[in-house]
Amino acid sequence: MEFLDANTLQLDNFVTLTLGIIVLFVGIKVTERIGFLQKYNIPEPVTGGIVASLLGLFAYLAFDFEVEFSLYARDVFLVYFFTTIGINARFAQLLAGGKPLLIFLGLTLAYLALQDGVGYAAAAAMGQPSGVGVLVGSASLAGGHGTAIAWAPTISQQQGVANALEIGVAAATIGLVIASLLGGPIAKVLLSRYNLKPESDGDLLVGIQREKQDETAITHLNLMGAILVIHIAMILGYVLNLAIGEMGLRLPLFVSCMMVAILLTNTIPLMFKTVTWPTGSKALALISDLSLGLFIAMSLMGMQLWEVAGLAGPLFGILAAQVVVAVLFILFVVFPLMGKNYFAAVLSAGFAGFCLGATPTAIANMSAVTKTHGPAPTAFIIVPLVGAFFVDVANAFLIQFFLSL
Repeated sequence: MEFLDANTLQLDNFVTLTLGIIVLFVGIKVTERIGFLQKYNIPEPVTGGIVASLLGLFAYLAFDFEVEFSLYARDVFLVYFFTTIGINARFAQLLAGGKPLLIFLGLTLAYLALQDGVGYAAAAAMGQPSGVGVLVGSASLAGGHGTAIAWAPTISQQQGVANALEIGVAAATIGLVIASLLGGPIAKVLLSRYNLKPESDGDLLVGIQREKQDETAITHLNLMGAILVIHIAMILGYVLNLAIGEMGLRLPLFVSCMMVAILLTNTIPLMFKTVTWPTGSKALALISDLSLGLFIAMSLMGMQLWEVAGLAGPLFGILAAQVVVAVLFILFVVFPLMGKNYFAAVLSAGFAGFCLGATPTAIANMSAVTKTHGPAPTAFIIVPLVGAFFVDVANAFLIQFFLSL
């Protein structure tokens, strides 16, 4: 922890993580006391993260004081989270969700093209370069901060958008907030309108259902066992990621760790019958929930809202169009085609998460819904596979296509 100058304090990883835990507790307490947040399934880490970012904005505007966070721990929790998703992914579940997975994948790919089309058209209508429309399209919204940062130099060079990086990061930041606040209310509307209930009463894959929190059977042994399996999968995933990189391909580390975890969970228990594997365990669900909560809380508390405010005008106009199109697409395309049932409502909350924010946001939205209303395990397998893998691959081709127009 050190002062970079008189007005900027930089926090190290340990202090940042400690503040992230505090922010998560704040989100839990605020959500407990405000019925509106519970009613519309707003994720607890989102509540805490927004409160923290607003306090940061106040400190900047009132005292010209800025806090910078070291976010290494946040990125570790992201890998942790997706590894737990992989450990929970049995091939039998993937096969059972085969048709819904293909339909959801098709809808996602169609929406990516629609999202870039909306951005392109809205930018043209406002007299902006097409690169701005792509930035405020799948590059920053479905792609998130990483994709926006990766494509900003190319767009700046090809389209002459001098502040491409700032626009992309601002759009990804606003999209993350909107996605976090939109998924739960969409699910609430659908659940109430169609009186939907879960088809089963099993355990959640992420987190523990609120009314069952006093029934948890988590011991130090199964908790350590789950952590050990996660770490083994992460180490092997890191090695796989290096090997893939040597072949000239680039995949986010969390994707390779999730792939290894899926492979391990579908081979080791079959080969070694006496091994206790954490798939479906409450210990793994707890670790998954904690990792996701801290990742979201730390991501949102680190937002520099004053930089976003400085990029108003066309940015907010294009984002408004994107939000309207996203809501209409979810209500009138995704929900009906996915079956108009409880599973479809949970998927709709997830779709809002990753089409405007990122895959972790999608999972947080779905987790907030299922903690209150009941499990939808297949949704937690489908969304990470589509959002964390296929979206990145398809996005690269779509962005290049729209930039060439």
